[in-house]
Amino acid sequence: MEFFYVSLLCLFVFLISLSLHFLFYKNKPGFSGPLPPGKTGWPVIGESLEFLSSGWKGHPEKFIFDRIAKYSSYVFRTHLLGEQAAVFCGANGNKFLFSNENKLVQAWWPDSVNKVFPSSTQTSSKEEAIKMRRMLPTFFKPEALQRYVGIMDHIAQRHFSDGWDNKNEVVVFPLAKRYTFWLACRLFLSVEDPNHVAKFADPFNALASGLISIPIDLPGTPFHRAIKASNFIRKELVSIIKQRKIDLAEGKASPTQDILSHMLLTSDESGKFMNELDIADKILGLLVGGHDTASSACTFVVKYLAELPEIYEGVYKEQIEIAKSKAPGELLNWDDIQKMKYSWNVACEVLRLAPPLQGAFREAIADFMYNGFSIPKGWKIYWSANSTHRNPEVFTEPLKFDPSRFEGSGPAPYTFVPFGGGPRMCPGKEYARLEILVFMHHLVKRFKWEKLIPDEKIVVNPMPIPDKGLPVRLYPHNA
Repeated sequence: MEFFYVSLLCLFVFLISLSLHFLFYKNKPGFSGPLPPGKTGWPVIGESLEFLSSGWKGHPEKFIFDRIAKYSSYVFRTHLLGEQAAVFCGANGNKFLFSNENKLVQAWWPDSVNKVFPSSTQTSSKEEAIKMRRMLPTFFKPEALQRYVGIMDHIAQRHFSDGWDNKNEVVVFPLAKRYTFWLACRLFLSVEDPNHVAKFADPFNALASGLISIPIDLPGTPFHRAIKASNFIRKELVSIIKQRKIDLAEGKASPTQDILSHMLLTSDESGKFMNELDIADKILGLLVGGHDTASSACTFVVKYLAELPEIYEGVYKEQIEIAKSKAPGELLNWDDIQKMKYSWNVACEVLRLAPPLQGAFREAIADFMYNGFSIPKGWKIYWSANSTHRNPEVFTEPLKFDPSRFEGSGPAPYTFVPFGGGPRMCPGKEYARLEILVFMHHLVKRFKWEKLIPDEKIVVNPMPIPDKGLPVRLYPHNA
């Protein structure tokens, strides 16, 4: 279906492309140097189809490395998602972008993101994200994270009891999404009822699949399904928000119990409070960011531990020692998490080989030079995690799974970037570390497992996921 609608789109834009094409080249600024090497592909749609289809085929890095080789350059120009773009590759490219945030570049999202997350204040996703980043540190600082460990452990116990125990076979990716989404609902909204959480599951899946897509709002397209899903979720969130207002007024809810209460009770610099739709939009974004990337990481932890028994044994040994140190019914705590050093090295190697965040866009806010090439103001700039993660000049034998890369001081700066970097580094990095490690703890202390599809295809859309969801056969330790 996706290829069908893409074909229709190609036909449509081809008919109008010649006139629109000139819009992108009008009023070109003067340059002090040449543009980066590269090509812009088809008018208007550029190289978007090649960019997206390389992910659909499971090899998103191919788009990047083919062009690095072709142009002998770690910066090249292209045309992606309707925009003139340059792709910056390698550690130097990452350092330049992360170090020049809000100086030469700023955050940018494709139109599809702005349309899936419309703000009732009519500000852009970029402006809304800046507001959110000011608000989030309170909830992701160490003292807050320490309180989350026990809650995560409690939810994980219920999750594995409901979804994994007494099962011969399971499909991992839907279960990982259920786990991380349950955590996000509990910690952001204080929603813990599994039935209430399940009501959101399918709409969120549709939303995530269409978030980074060609923004054609026609029935059957991923973008149309994402718009429909976001509208449904927003209505549900507004009803939760209205009830929370009542509970706060009646003293049935705490002002500090979660992000929702904080948003309702916190004003901006001018003393203005957010309205219900603003809060719904921000919670919607948090729920997507707070569970979708971690669910991909948890799924690939299962994949690699199934394929690498010696790595599994190392994780099992570390986690079972922690489990044996706990009294019956005692929850995991912050000190236990700090003991999971090998497990986190394994998780980092998973994030290197299968980064949930494949890369991100920036926008040039001034003309500037990079590596001898002119980057015009207004161009979009894409950085790719795989340009370092899978680069043999950065990581020796890059396709080999080797957790020891993260021992000691770990990889060189700006080479391991699963959470981005600079001022825009993911504020939930430590939150993700906790939920991944708690997942690993409960997984390995219960089971060994084997993949049911040994050579299952990986699809990147926009995050890497096994094509069939990673079905596995479970072997309980107490069997």
